[in-house]
Amino acid sequence: MNWYSKEFVWLDWVIIIVGILAIAWALWHSIQKSKRAQHGADSQDFLFGKGEPWYIIGAAIFAANIGSEHLVGLAGTGARAGVGMAHWEMQGWMILILGWLFVPFYQLMNNKLGKIITMPDFLKNRYTPATGSWLSIITLVAYVLTKVSVTAFTGGIFLESLLGLPFWYGAIGLIVLTGIFTVIGGMKGVMTLSAIQTPILIIGSFLVLFLGLAALGGGDIGHGWTAMIDYSKSLSVGADGVAYGTNHMFHFETGDPMYDEYPGFWVFIGASIIGLWYWATDQHIVQRVLGQQKGEPSDAVMKRARRGTIAAGYFKLLPVFMFLIPGMIAAALAARPESGFTLDNPDMAFGSMVKFVLPAGVKGIVTIGFISALVTSLAAFFNSCATLFTEDFYKPMFKGRTEERYVLVGRIATVVVVLLGIAWIPVMMSLGSLYSYLQGIQSLLAPAMVAVFVLGIFSKKITPKAGESGLIVGFLIGMARLVANIFTDTGANVMTGWFWESTTWFWQTNWLIFEIWLLVFIMGFMIVVSFFTKKPTAKQVEFITFTSDYKAIIRKSWSWVDILASLGVIACCVAFYCYFW
Repeated sequence: MNWYSKEFVWLDWVIIIVGILAIAWALWHSIQKSKRAQHGADSQDFLFGKGEPWYIIGAAIFAANIGSEHLVGLAGTGARAGVGMAHWEMQGWMILILGWLFVPFYQLMNNKLGKIITMPDFLKNRYTPATGSWLSIITLVAYVLTKVSVTAFTGGIFLESLLGLPFWYGAIGLIVLTGIFTVIGGMKGVMTLSAIQTPILIIGSFLVLFLGLAALGGGDIGHGWTAMIDYSKSLSVGADGVAYGTNHMFHFETGDPMYDEYPGFWVFIGASIIGLWYWATDQHIVQRVLGQQKGEPSDAVMKRARRGTIAAGYFKLLPVFMFLIPGMIAAALAARPESGFTLDNPDMAFGSMVKFVLPAGVKGIVTIGFISALVTSLAAFFNSCATLFTEDFYKPMFKGRTEERYVLVGRIATVVVVLLGIAWIPVMMSLGSLYSYLQGIQSLLAPAMVAVFVLGIFSKKITPKAGESGLIVGFLIGMARLVANIFTDTGANVMTGWFWESTTWFWQTNWLIFEIWLLVFIMGFMIVVSFFTKKPTAKQVEFITFTSDYKAIIRKSWSWVDILASLGVIACCVAFYCYFW
């Protein structure tokens, strides 16, 4: 047997089959043990999970974030555009905002409502019931359009590049497998699989990184890193013949071909807006920190949640090295014909690297981790959709039903999301570049979400109608820009006629700059509306007011260890920015 074969051999396939069966048994055992412990079905446990240890929470947040868009999109972007996309990944500091600032507010509402809240719950109680319903609708639509379908689509590409499966077999197979897994396992299954796949994913990806650098450097990792940086410096050649390079995160020169995509400091601000929405207010992520044991003290819940976010902050430093830089290595290797490595499609960079650099047997082990990551990420979206539908639509309409009924409804909601995800893939494939599509959607959804949550939590003067109006108006403006993007190819087409010529500022403005000004507009709009509408009630203000007793609970929930660990995350992010400035 050739241990250094550039393709999968029989040993890899045996390891994949045995590994998947072993993971299935471990999941089944964990789920059955949990069911025996709770003596029957429990919708809260199915949807949120119980109070997991902080390191499991950190792994779950990390695993929920890592999906096929990283294995395909991030590695492909690294091969195509270097470290420019790292702004969206070097956000461990942003996860700290969830743990230190937002978790106390969410836990306060948990205590006052006597249940684990969803994000629409927060808006219903801070603003109006309609605001929460709008958020549920927007979130469900966004998950189908930007999460489920994108993950399945890129998963199909990844499995095609790695295992040679036809695209549709991989995409539909991934959705069906994940749908079955989510219906049976619920949040407990997601948490358990997260703990299993995270170490495999991290170790496997770093093997690809180091062995790829060694291949590029003739056996020397240091020389490989230098060769990768040197090659990236020769890219992004402007019309003036100057190579501006793809080895830095900020592009200030207008002659740089990458300036239009990553314009100066705007890219950092725009990425931060998306990051705040995703890491601090998105049900998909926040759901990982809301689980708790019945009767557990609030300070213990906050301590575990905060430490889980700190752990996730360190985990979040890794994807750039796990996926983006291997993509840059792949591009540098492909530029050397003597290396024997070829790369026809940048989106296949990571799967091709796995086959090229890993020895037989290790390929199979690492593939198990990658497949688990695909399933975990997609399952997290399915589970969040089930939670939103059950908690925010079904339970309020049909109160007093059995826990078994609520679990069943959650499972049916998951099946519906699966079907919608499959149905949307052909439509999405016709809308152009996948990663541009994904980024564009997020930049149009984030401003409204960030405005209503930030002003709702940190300002007692914003009125209920201002929150409702801000969310609706912001969403409608974002969708109008999306429609314009479809017609104009994101501003690239030359459009004629009085309508297009009179609205050039709307459809041609850089997507990041548009996102920032949209956030400013929505916040200003909410402040103005607050002057003319009824003030929030005392009860609504009470939901976001910390009493002296609650402040004491918050203070009890952290120590100098938490502060020091958080500063470590920030220091790592700053060091990365300094190196790739």
